[in-house]
Amino acid sequence: MVNIGFFIIASNLMDKLVIKGGHRLKGCVTASGSKNTSLPIIAATLLVGSGTFRLHHIPDLQDIKTFTQLLHHLGAETTFSENTLLLSTRNVESIQAPYELVKKMRASIYVLGPLLARFGHARVSLPGGCAFGPRPIDLHLMAMEKLGAQISIETGFIDASIPGGKLRGAHIDFPVSSVGATGNALMAAVLAEGTTTITNAAAEPEIETLCQFLIAMGATIRGTGTTELEIEGSDALQAIEFNNVFDRIEAGTLLAAAAITGGEITLNGVDPDQMKAVLKKFQHAGCQVETTANSITLKSPQKLIPTDVTAKPYPAFPTDMQAQWIALMTQAEGTSLITDKIYHERFNHIPELNRLGAHIEILKNKAVVHGPQKLSGTTVMSTDLRASASLVLAGLVAEGTTEVLRVYHLDRGYEQIEVKLNSLGAEIIREKYKEFS
Repeated sequence: MVNIGFFIIASNLMDKLVIKGGHRLKGCVTASGSKNTSLPIIAATLLVGSGTFRLHHIPDLQDIKTFTQLLHHLGAETTFSENTLLLSTRNVESIQAPYELVKKMRASIYVLGPLLARFGHARVSLPGGCAFGPRPIDLHLMAMEKLGAQISIETGFIDASIPGGKLRGAHIDFPVSSVGATGNALMAAVLAEGTTTITNAAAEPEIETLCQFLIAMGATIRGTGTTELEIEGSDALQAIEFNNVFDRIEAGTLLAAAAITGGEITLNGVDPDQMKAVLKKFQHAGCQVETTANSITLKSPQKLIPTDVTAKPYPAFPTDMQAQWIALMTQAEGTSLITDKIYHERFNHIPELNRLGAHIEILKNKAVVHGPQKLSGTTVMSTDLRASASLVLAGLVAEGTTEVLRVYHLDRGYEQIEVKLNSLGAEIIREKYKEFS
């Protein structure tokens, strides 16, 4: 704490990435486990009151640490080593998820369904998370009410209880597709009495994997991988051993890093079928893409072709790749239009990209990217997880040195991203810096 005159300035040490641009990426790298799958399957362990889960290929990320801290608060026991998470929820007694933990990540809402289904009562703080646009939880609450829960919101908490003591099967029709709400509904329905049907369910690979996880635990679910799910309630589920799937957003980001630097890389440990929409756009942009059952090789063209994308629910182009695609299109020969139909205000990265020399305009939920632009290194600020990734991509191709501040956002969703990029030929170092407030 530094006292300067009448002002008191607090300084905090944070991490930044210092990127020396201009290196062509080349080589092989293995994809990490999926963050967006890990969180719901970890939450689903709350459905079981005995045994120990062994979850493999769990990424070492800040979001995983935050979520396991939340489970610790509820009474769970966990051990994490070499991407394997051992987890027992037999001693869970608390049904309250506090604001101090929930505020750090919106995915904490995933504990609502499992706690309610197992204990008949749950108190979950209203969530926090990335700072872009409204992402309401009304669909989560609607699903719980359909299953027979009574819900009130007071003093910042969602208070859900079951008057009859047990959830009842119901028909849940989501007005819009929601990954989070579909996951919560699934986890609640597997212990409900009778049959639950979910229409307009999210069909993302993360939900398909959650279904597979629940089925392995003993649940009965039909329609996995589709937008219509049918769940037969079970009396009890069991702890299991499970292998998590790869992170398709990390994979897409690494491919974009190769493309923006004129490079050529091979990604191992992936399922190309889950990335068809993204790979198709890379091909439209002039990249050569070759796949095997578990690998993707991308070779960048001499000149990138401007390619429009529209972010929509799976199997369309994912909103979590929108920011990275905008960064890539700053180097294409012409104008590209990027539309986000999921989060209309997810464009906080654009002013920072423009600081690096990009020419990008925002028109409501559309970004118009004019390329190619010569980017020059400077200091930029991360605002959310995927925005951080877009700034790293831009820094890889910018002339000189780029400093990306507040990379704690990046650490929420990318496992040692600078280590992976450096293994492909990038020049990135992580340093501490003081941020004053």
